[in-house]
Amino acid sequence: MKNLNITINFDMDGTIADLYGVENWLDYLIAEDTTPYAVATPLLRLSALARRLNTLQRNGYNLAVISWLSKSGSPEYNERVTAVKMAWLAKHLPSVHWDRITIVPYGTPKENFCFSPADILFDDEERNRNNWTGRAYDVQNIMEILREI
Repeated sequence: MKNLNITINFDMDGTIADLYGVENWLDYLIAEDTTPYAVATPLLRLSALARRLNTLQRNGYNLAVISWLSKSGSPEYNERVTAVKMAWLAKHLPSVHWDRITIVPYGTPKENFCFSPADILFDDEERNRNNWTGRAYDVQNIMEILREI
C-alpha cells in the first residue's frame, strides 16, 4: 500500500447523518438534548459507502471526519454530543477505521484541517466548501465522486 497523503474528509450533520430531518431538531439542541444526533438516519447507503471507503483506504487514502458541535452548547453538552457522534459513527460505519475524527466547536474553519491541495471534503455547507483549500464537494453525488477516485 502506498501512502498518498491524501485525506478524504466527511462532515456529519447534513452530509452523512440526517440531523436536520429529525423532527424538532433545533428545539432539542437548544434544550441541550443529544437525541437528534443519536437518532439521525443515514443520508446514503452506508454499507456501500463503507465498502468504497475501505477500498480507498487499502489503496493509500486517509479517511477523516470533521464535524461541528452545536452552535451554543455548554462544555458538558459538547462532551455528550461528541460521545453521541462517535457512537453514531461506530454504529453506522463499524467497518471503517477512521484515520482522524475531529469534532470541533461550531464555526471552526474546516480548512484548518486541509493539509494538502489534494485533500477532499464532502460537506453540505457551502461556506466550508468555498473555504476549503483542497477539493470540496457537496453531498449530491458522494458515491459517484468516490467511485471516480
